[in-house]
Amino acid sequence: MKVSHVGRSAAVLAIGALALTACGSDNATGNTNSGGGSGESSGVSGTLTGIGASSQQAAMTAWQNGFQSANSGSTVQYSPDGSGAGRKAFLAGGANFAGSDAYLSDDEVEQAKQQCGPDGAMDLPVYISPISVAFNLPGIESLNLDAPTIAKIFKGEIKRWNAEQIKQQNPDADLPDTPITVVHRSDDSGTTENFTDYLHKAAPQEWTKDPAQAWPSEYAAENNKGTSGVVSTTSGTEGAVTYADSSAVGDLGTAAIKVGDQYVTHSPEAAAKAVEVSDQAEGRGEHDLAINIGRDTKESGAYPLVLISYHIVCSQYDSQETADLVKAFENYVISEDGQKAAADSAGSAPLSQTLRDQAKAAVDSITAKG
Repeated sequence: MKVSHVGRSAAVLAIGALALTACGSDNATGNTNSGGGSGESSGVSGTLTGIGASSQQAAMTAWQNGFQSANSGSTVQYSPDGSGAGRKAFLAGGANFAGSDAYLSDDEVEQAKQQCGPDGAMDLPVYISPISVAFNLPGIESLNLDAPTIAKIFKGEIKRWNAEQIKQQNPDADLPDTPITVVHRSDDSGTTENFTDYLHKAAPQEWTKDPAQAWPSEYAAENNKGTSGVVSTTSGTEGAVTYADSSAVGDLGTAAIKVGDQYVTHSPEAAAKAVEVSDQAEGRGEHDLAINIGRDTKESGAYPLVLISYHIVCSQYDSQETADLVKAFENYVISEDGQKAAADSAGSAPLSQTLRDQAKAAVDSITAKG
């Protein structure tokens, strides 16, 4: 697929504080904050149904509460069944929108035309957050790891925490002779696709598998469903390691990953830098805002293990009521109020004004069929 450079002004994110809080469910942070933000009334009514990524569930809760408080006749339902399940339901006509940590594939773009009309669907970036390599080693809060080492850990080739490859990058750490227990997602997951995309591009010799929503069966290990599932399993297993949205890892230790000649820790600033130097996918619809993240960047201060979570919506809906409701809700989600609500609740990095403007133009282009 052809790509063009996103450009500094289009992809730079406004920076919000990253609040790492404990995870108790598929609400990624366990935060029940109503989200603040006024969610200016749009005079719409009806029920919207969304299915998708568990990573954005805390943000979705804030968006639901903010929007519904301003639009009392409206209800937004969201089931955090995973990115793959969300896209499948959306493409089958079982959901008005999908939440997904991966944008539509070329095949899915074509499938979407059956539900959404000749102009198909649009990928709208709504939630941006680092993914952490998170581990349970009492007394150790951070480790330095390069991409080849991470790949070998998750393939099961590095089996103990005091292995030489880990020791060389952490000479001052008191590494235990504890077996490594890999914990991965059991469900089709956009977080898995983002993580394996990072490994494939940043450590191509060690990780030869193509990026995928499903964890490779050859490397099967301990597993659980959803963001909260893998964090829960890792938290309860000394020596365990997983990958999860950074907002959800709670008290687990996390890895600083090697980028160029330095190790970079996860943060909204570093996630913003990675998106800034990435490319926007071409050859898609006029208002599709899919972004190809530069996983192998050497840019100083960039953290390329980052996910961009999308709302996937139709360019056309069967009824004017549904079109108006989708437009009203998504305009709130991408608004300054909506993005602040997500940042406060989930610790995500709010979209820049430029990227919000691009998303608003896409949302405003939604129409009803006929």
